[in-house]
Amino acid sequence: MKPVILAGGSGSRLWPKSRAALPKQFLSLTSEQTMLQETLSRLNGTGAEKPVLICNEAHRFLVAEQLRQLGTDHGGIMLEPVGRNTAPAIALAALHATKDGQDPVLLVLAADHLIKQLPEFHGAIEKAQALAEAGNLVTFGIVPTEPHTGYGYIQSGDELDGGFAVKEFVEKPDMETAKTYVDSGKYFWNSGMFMFKASRYLEELSKFNPDILNVCKKAIDSESHDLDFIRVDADIFATCPDDSIDYAVMEKTQAAAMVPLDAGWSDVGSWTSLWDTAENKDENGNVVVGDAILEGVHNSYINAEERLISVIGLDDVVVVETKDAVMVAHKDKVQDIKKVVGTLKAEKRPEFEFHREVFRPWGSYDSIDNGKRFQVKRITVKPGEKLSVQMHHHRAEHWIVVSGTANVTIGEKTQLVTENESVYIPIGDVHALENPGKIPLELIEVQSGAYLGEDDIVRFSDRYGRTAK
Repeated sequence: MKPVILAGGSGSRLWPKSRAALPKQFLSLTSEQTMLQETLSRLNGTGAEKPVLICNEAHRFLVAEQLRQLGTDHGGIMLEPVGRNTAPAIALAALHATKDGQDPVLLVLAADHLIKQLPEFHGAIEKAQALAEAGNLVTFGIVPTEPHTGYGYIQSGDELDGGFAVKEFVEKPDMETAKTYVDSGKYFWNSGMFMFKASRYLEELSKFNPDILNVCKKAIDSESHDLDFIRVDADIFATCPDDSIDYAVMEKTQAAAMVPLDAGWSDVGSWTSLWDTAENKDENGNVVVGDAILEGVHNSYINAEERLISVIGLDDVVVVETKDAVMVAHKDKVQDIKKVVGTLKAEKRPEFEFHREVFRPWGSYDSIDNGKRFQVKRITVKPGEKLSVQMHHHRAEHWIVVSGTANVTIGEKTQLVTENESVYIPIGDVHALENPGKIPLELIEVQSGAYLGEDDIVRFSDRYGRTAK
């Protein structure tokens, strides 16, 4: 059994924590681990092979770093040049898994789901594996806890050994229909998790959506490896139809089976779902993360990242604070966050894509102040890491080392800069920054000039294979 972890997606419904450059699967929302790390950790004890992860090109270093933190060995990080939904992504994984004549059972999991009861989850995996080995395309149907209009449903059919044949997939219902589904005991929430032999998925995809399969075959023919990353032909893959596995295969195949799963599952699709699933509610039904003082507040979710938050006399609200944004919503209206995110994107505001602190493969930078012709950043470089050799057309930089040791190259000159020392990089000078030490390098960077955008970088060499910002 080979796990395939789908780590794409933007997670816009959890803004302002989740952003385009740091979506929810890479955030710690339900434990100290990130959601991706939780997904990988719950595979322990299943006997699974090394997982293959699929993510957007822009998130590749986030995935690699979180795997490193977890100490998880893996079977590769496959990069999607552009998002084309789940059917093509899984096709790439299946083609990659069968290229050496093997035919593993694939366990397809989303990287951003919550599952609380591991024994029940592992038991469902065992049942699904037996069905998958028999040639079925298995999905996991969540035993519903309430009528819910935010999920698609699966109607169970004839009983199979360990599960059921799928009678029908149905779209998200209205509330009255959802009540009849739950009351019948025959309908389950569609979890978006699957298990099948790689060859069987490719067979059914060839039958119902050959265009997707043909494009994926051509794209992976030129598969290349770069560090831990598996790359496919970007131009070819961009021509692939955009379709989910549900529409492309599962709703059409006659081999669909379902294993019920009752394990405290949630897709963490909104701030309200985080309140729903939290086990640390206070006596007034509030969930508090971070530093907050509440007075006369009930059944609310408060998440403070940077500052003290005080909420007074409000019920059923969500308040989320980050370094650069605050979001306040009624719990019944949190789905409208997507409208706010749409506005941020349309207005090209940085809060759509980035947090104030931005993570890079070498470390991170935090934009702590800015003005008309200056910007101040706090830069952290991990031990042994190095920024690209680069230059800027429009800005000069002044670096002040706060802790650690910096190896600074300016033109042909290289020097060590230690705590409480500084160095100046004029406009147009080729330069590089490296941490040769054993502890993180912390420095303050003061940029000055007529243009301070992140795209004013000309790279001459980069150990991470980056050509853009």
